[in-house]
Amino acid sequence: MAVTAVWGVTFPVVKAAVERVPPYSFNSVRFLLAGVALSAVALPSVRRIGSAGWRHGGVLGAALFGGYALQTIGLQHTTASNAGFVTGMFVVFTPLLSAVLLRSTPGGAAVGGVILATVGLALISLGDGFVPRYGDVLVLGCAISFAAHIVGLGAWSARHDPVALTAVQLLVAGALHTTMAATLELGRVPVRWDGGVVAAVAVTSLLASAAAFLIQTAAQRHIPPTRTAVILTMEPVFAGLFGFLLLSERLTGRGWVGCACILAGMLIAELRGGGPLAAPPGEGDPRRLDGLAG
Repeated sequence: MAVTAVWGVTFPVVKAAVERVPPYSFNSVRFLLAGVALSAVALPSVRRIGSAGWRHGGVLGAALFGGYALQTIGLQHTTASNAGFVTGMFVVFTPLLSAVLLRSTPGGAAVGGVILATVGLALISLGDGFVPRYGDVLVLGCAISFAAHIVGLGAWSARHDPVALTAVQLLVAGALHTTMAATLELGRVPVRWDGGVVAAVAVTSLLASAAAFLIQTAAQRHIPPTRTAVILTMEPVFAGLFGFLLLSERLTGRGWVGCACILAGMLIAELRGGGPLAAPPGEGDPRRLDGLAG
């Protein structure tokens, strides 16, 4: 629960930070600092992870890069509350990706959860004339990337030391963000590093990245998927709460109904569908993902 609270508070924190520092540059510092911190703590484990660990961590890091790049850019065009609830749809996208990548068939509850959450997404993200908001569409792509990350982590987390695998993911995500920052932002976009941005980097790198992803990587080796997924559904709730407390954001009546639909879809997919964070026993083949890692 503490991890979801930390992730929830990062939505308004990052939204405020990227008004002064462009998104790729912010995430570059965030993930490189987190990866270096973990590597320094467990350098022997990182050295022993081997080529398979680097391949798996590379794919997971690329998924993190896609998710956070889309989320951070999307936060420039939508509210922190909207971004939190749309990001939470990774919970219902995960069984669909599992079906495609691991050949595990999603149940009717999972499909129903996706439909209900999609209705909720439409209610909070469609503006006048039912045109989707650009920022919400970007964050929807972020949710799909995070779902891919969860599927890969469920398949590979038990094969490697959790600290080493987490460090590799973060370093790869940081390197990809650095490449994009150097290509698109360096010398082209104004940057204002101040105390607020430094504090945002500290919170997001050490707590929301290094500590939180280490806990997630370790937890997916042991915690039942239903329990884990239900806990993760609290992230958008915290995002909405902190968006209200820190940024004074307000949801419309239609927005509250949409958020309720998304949360209901998440819970239906999890509590009635058996949970998507790992394939149920006898369903799916995690080894199918090895081909994607090279």
